[in-house]
Amino acid sequence: MSDQTCDVLVIGAGPGGYPAAIRAAQLGLDVLIVEKSMWGGTCLNIGCIPSKALIEAGKTFEKIGKASAMGISVQGAAIDMAQLQSWKGGIVENMTSGVRKLCKGNGARMANGAARFTSATTVQVTPDDGAAYTVTFKSAVIATGSVPIELPMFPFDEDRILSSTGVLALDSKPDKVVVIGGGYIGLECGQMLDKLGVQVTVVELADQILPGFDPSIVRIVARRMKKCGITTLTKSKVTGARRDGDGLIVTVQTPEGDQELACDKLIVTVGRRPFTAGLGLEAAGVAVDARGFVPVDSKLRTNVAGIYAVGDVTGDPMLAHRATRQGEVVAEVISGKEVACDYKTVPAVVFTDPEIATAGLSEQEAKDQGFEVKVGKFPWGANGRALTLQDTDGFVKVIADAADNQILGIAIVGPHASDLISEAALAIEMDAFAEDMSLTIHPHPTLGEAVMEAANKVLGHAIHVMN
Repeated sequence: MSDQTCDVLVIGAGPGGYPAAIRAAQLGLDVLIVEKSMWGGTCLNIGCIPSKALIEAGKTFEKIGKASAMGISVQGAAIDMAQLQSWKGGIVENMTSGVRKLCKGNGARMANGAARFTSATTVQVTPDDGAAYTVTFKSAVIATGSVPIELPMFPFDEDRILSSTGVLALDSKPDKVVVIGGGYIGLECGQMLDKLGVQVTVVELADQILPGFDPSIVRIVARRMKKCGITTLTKSKVTGARRDGDGLIVTVQTPEGDQELACDKLIVTVGRRPFTAGLGLEAAGVAVDARGFVPVDSKLRTNVAGIYAVGDVTGDPMLAHRATRQGEVVAEVISGKEVACDYKTVPAVVFTDPEIATAGLSEQEAKDQGFEVKVGKFPWGANGRALTLQDTDGFVKVIADAADNQILGIAIVGPHASDLISEAALAIEMDAFAEDMSLTIHPHPTLGEAVMEAANKVLGHAIHVMN
């Protein structure tokens, strides 16, 4: 390909990059989006979408085993891992092809290759199967995302030592796994495998799984994990692993002493780091912080005029929906609109069992910021719809300012928390009060009623739970 010019160069076609390219093209800018390997990025290919597909498969298999309580008898249920991977792959292909079609349909030019800055206005693009060429841009958006953190002692081979990517590509079911890291990625992977019939042990260095989460929420998930047979070792550290036939013997340092655990696979999920390797940021003069992230302001501008960054590469929270919003905003900033990232909350979801979803401040965060709080908590055991779903662990928790009942945060642990949290995010964005949520009629019988009931509890007049 010959040298190119464009108004906007987007590097990376993940959930931050492709919305930036689409929106910029919609605004009439000449856009070139360059992707090295995976259109749709980590999320669509080896992250959010495939993991949720496998998690849903695990939940479905578990539900089949519990169907007898409803009078439904199922015999001979089994997991075909090859078919499961094929089904997952079909979903991924459908979505990633959709990304390409949307970029093209909105007028963005697309190119495959690795991009490397050569100055503050040029990059070199190297395709897999062609000669390198230069792209000269007026504005550039860095949207290269993040990759799993690799521990020096346990380098990924995606055979015995797996990253989250390797877990999602398993074509046969291991008997036993050890998961290093009890954060959201480790627990999502561990619980998914447990539901498929794998013996799982989770090792977490902190004093609780899901470090940083409200302990009252963590207790619900920890109790479910224990009930399902998952072993959790907190305040513990994996100190070594050695080969043992086709598997591994993993040494774990625990408060009670060292343990040796036999497993088929060791899964390492200790976080993610920004992907900037080979980007040539130094040639463009783009600054990075001590952790390798690219600092940006509310308009997603880096320290170099005309160069912007969005998504995981800009730091926490590393969430796809945050990246997408940033991608839309940066396109409008580049087009000259007076916009900025001014959202009040970025909702977070953990697809554990039960699910966790939060928006706004936690109870402890609100207190740390000086608020006197009122808390309304409504248990799923008092919700008719949850009872029919056989899913009553957990609660909805509304945190409000005691001075005027303004909603500061909402936390949900339980069935379909991921679907319910959007109402909470909207309430916080609109500066809603507990009265607003209480006075909004919620349909019956639904899970959404629990959010209203928790708001009623803040006000002291909940109907279906004692005040």
